Amino acid sequence: MLDPSLYEAAARTKEVELTTFGRTSGKPSRRIIWITALDGRLYVRSGLGLTRDWPKNLLANGRAILHIDSRDVPVHARHVTDPDEARAMHAPVKRKYDAARPSSTGAQPLTPAEQAVFELVPEGG
Repeated sequence: MLDPSLYEAAARTKEVELTTFGRTSGKPSRRIIWITALDGRLYVRSGLGLTRDWPKNLLANGRAILHIDSRDVPVHARHVTDPDEARAMHAPVKRKYDAARPSSTGAQPLTPAEQAVFELVPEGG
């Protein structure tokens, strides 16, 4: 079960830092990203899709460290491949960040941002 204080911190915090580990080098890389708390889970997504290094790193090894609320939380990133779950991120991201990214519907292919949605699952959680 997700720590409620972590979920609340993600719900109120607009920007967090995420350390991912290089696909080939294994070296840590720390980036500022947006985070969304939805239905008891934590999600991140890349507005530019899978073109950036941090989502590629998550795809390659799933390891990351979420830096939030003065805490360093080791997490495993689960790539969201279910279209409905990926599309569900559109409304909360728009509401929290006023981000005007397009969204797909029905049988349309997922947008780049929808293709790059990850749930962050704390280790041991």
